[in-house]
Amino acid sequence: MEVTYETQGTCSRLMHVTAEDGVIKSVEIVGGCNGNLQGISRLVVGMDVKEAISKLEGIRCGDKPTSCPDQLAKALKQLT
Repeated sequence: MEVTYETQGTCSRLMHVTAEDGVIKSVEIVGGCNGNLQGISRLVVGMDVKEAISKLEGIRCGDKPTSCPDQLAKALKQLT
């Protein structure tokens, strides 16, 4: 299963996520803070989709109502 998600309200622009049997296999994020997003992407690979959603959902970036991790949670929800 895979999803391509256009982010909203963040510096990143696009997320491409693949999962198999409820486990995240790959994450590619276009735009945003490259080092931080590479780190987040690597950390969630191998993680259960629902667990990743619960850890990332609701994280804010400064005064913004969302963040790249929150947007990744939204992308992952499309896989469930």
